Amino acid sequence: MGEGARQGRGTVAMAAIFPVLRGLLFAGVGLGIGAGLAVLFTNLTGRPAKEPVIALGYVFALIGWLLGVGMWDSWAKEWFGGKAHIQHGGGVGRYFRFTTDHKVIGIQYLVTMVVLFLLAGIGALVMRVELADAGQNLLSPGDYNTAMSLHGIIMIAVAVATIIGGFANFTLPIMIGANDVAFPRINALSYWIVPPVAVLLVLTPVFGGFDNGWTGYPPLSVVNAPGALLFLLAFLTFGLSSILGGINFVATVITLRAPGMTWSRLPIFVWAVFAAALISFIATQWVAYALLMVILQRIFGMPFFNPPGGNAVMYEHIFWFYSHPAVYIMILPAFGIFLEILSHFSRKPLFAYKWVVRAFLLIVVMSFVVWAHHLFTSGMNSRIHLPFMVLTELISIPTGVVFLSALGTIWRGRMWLTTPMLFALAMVFNFLIGGLTGLFLADVPTDIQLQDTYFVVAHFHYTIMGGEIFAIMAAIYYWFPKITGRMYNETLGRVHFVGMTLFYNVTSIAMFVVGTAGMNRRVADYPADLSGTNLFITVASFLLAASFLPFVYNMVASWTRGPKAAANPWGARTLEWQTSSPPPLENFEHPPVIDDPYGYGSPARQPVAGPAYGAAPGSGD
Repeated sequence: MGEGARQGRGTVAMAAIFPVLRGLLFAGVGLGIGAGLAVLFTNLTGRPAKEPVIALGYVFALIGWLLGVGMWDSWAKEWFGGKAHIQHGGGVGRYFRFTTDHKVIGIQYLVTMVVLFLLAGIGALVMRVELADAGQNLLSPGDYNTAMSLHGIIMIAVAVATIIGGFANFTLPIMIGANDVAFPRINALSYWIVPPVAVLLVLTPVFGGFDNGWTGYPPLSVVNAPGALLFLLAFLTFGLSSILGGINFVATVITLRAPGMTWSRLPIFVWAVFAAALISFIATQWVAYALLMVILQRIFGMPFFNPPGGNAVMYEHIFWFYSHPAVYIMILPAFGIFLEILSHFSRKPLFAYKWVVRAFLLIVVMSFVVWAHHLFTSGMNSRIHLPFMVLTELISIPTGVVFLSALGTIWRGRMWLTTPMLFALAMVFNFLIGGLTGLFLADVPTDIQLQDTYFVVAHFHYTIMGGEIFAIMAAIYYWFPKITGRMYNETLGRVHFVGMTLFYNVTSIAMFVVGTAGMNRRVADYPADLSGTNLFITVASFLLAASFLPFVYNMVASWTRGPKAAANPWGARTLEWQTSSPPPLENFEHPPVIDDPYGYGSPARQPVAGPAYGAAPGSGD
């Protein structure tokens, strides 16, 4: 009897992951076809075969993977006159197939990105072991640069995709009263493009690594090991996913709002995702062009960035024309998260709602005219230093409006200091430091002194880690009951918050110290007199990593056996809390009633307290 049960479970597990196994098989077939075509081409042209085999083999492997994992059955059959079939069944198997349910896709993104986040964190610890003392300790300079580059690009991917791909996918359609996104199959496609990106990045060390950093500047990215080609292909592929996601969310917000969900009633998180999606759709194409030119120069010798016709600074301009707006692809949704949480847990209407919306849209426009402050030391024409310095400082004005909204919202509010609220408050503090230190890098005289030092590393980490990652943690705890139907352990959540906040700030503030002392970033060695501070940073970084252990345990244990969550444990007023936890397939059993999402100044529903979490403050005050 026991043996039969085990065999039954094995059969169920095999059926659940069958689409992934079929995708791997089709990817292998595609790889063989692409590699064969590349060999044939190089034999005819006399060019070296290695990198064409990698590039063309990957393109066909990606196509095979997508068809095998479910795109053929769910979509591509229609292109040839067949009948597509989309499977919506429950169980664990839904997370391993090409499904169009936006909630399942959101969870696929979230789990994938959390795993990648933890992997990138391990890479950071490896770097900190090397930097604990001056001189070469654990890694060669090339291996250190590969570890640094992998850490950087994986964290960028996590920052770009976790909120838009994960939380926005799960919650945004529900928040506007829709049943799904505008293009469900494109939504599924945008996720299933991501696993091959992760595989390529993990394989880069096998192909010699890549020592050009996450920015991929030529000429180094043109002449280094084949691992750099895998990085370029991964970055380009991830860009395609980002473009598809941007198009989808813009179309969803414009066309699928429920009757009565006017623009002025949109939750601020929806506005934030809409603004970020506009940038994602418009800007990502430019970095795709830049990466494609580097790939073509590597494989075919096209001299895009070689004098006299081109130069490496041209790549930098194209790259940062995307990559500075990309900062707002990451941070605008984070702004939306912490403003949502601050309003709901302060039991107050969102302060200056319309001004925040205007600020978001102004950030979208201004993000495209500030890119060259990254190039003050590149040798570009000095006459354009002043305009870009002024424009970069001006973009702090709409960002300041967001902070004023946050402060006005919590002012005299009845704050309920749950774990999501604590992380939201910490994000306000952290991003304030990131914004203030960014002024030094926007001004030409100080930027020239601080460029390529650990001051830049600390500033960037306060913006992305201290800003967005803290917002992601707030969102995980906030929407965990809605996504899983379970409540997390509040005590473990608070332990995670205290440890992460304390050791994150200790680690990053110390980086400002070594940065102002002239310690260079992206270099495996430094002057011996900075060894003491670097050892301190390394110890603090390991304590920061340890602070995530309660988080991992809390998430896994609570998802599997946590207490059942009420439909609205926070007493919030946005639509995702007006349906069951987790929501049904089409989100609502009955058409939702559209109301002011922040109408806490009028009589309202009394919030429901979660088990063992204490009573929520009243919402009618």
